[in-house]
Amino acid sequence: MTQTRAHGPDHVEMNPDPAAFAHWPDGLYQEMLQSRDNGCVGSILVSETPTMRVWHLHIAPGKRCGFHRHVNRYFWTAMVDGKARGYFSSGEIRDVEHYKGETRHFDYGKDDEMLHAVENIGDTELIFTTVEFIDGPNAPLPIPDHMRLNAPETAH
Repeated sequence: MTQTRAHGPDHVEMNPDPAAFAHWPDGLYQEMLQSRDNGCVGSILVSETPTMRVWHLHIAPGKRCGFHRHVNRYFWTAMVDGKARGYFSSGEIRDVEHYKGETRHFDYGKDDEMLHAVENIGDTELIFTTVEFIDGPNAPLPIPDHMRLNAPETAH
């Protein structure tokens, strides 16, 4: 008897049918496919330990953060009110209104993931803080050095 592994509650399947993305803006589907290994879940990685990463994400009105993939549990907190549109690897588009202090938690099991992008569809900057727990069941995705906050040199 074959057992199927249950996914964590926030796993999002990659839809294999390109037709499922026909309603997306031009070029977005190809961008998603090219960003499969992007682990940059924010604008800047401000802190990192062996067990977690802390990100700040700023999205100006009318702009979008690039597609990125979540593989381990994390949470984010909205620092301001705002309106966002999410594009998910399932083909779904979801519009949401965020409020200051809103916090959402996500959990992923072995080989689970969520690949998505967030667009600011409001008229104010979106600002989030995201904490990823990188000691989960999946190896964390690599982060390029230019995405890390470099503290200014201080005199000793």
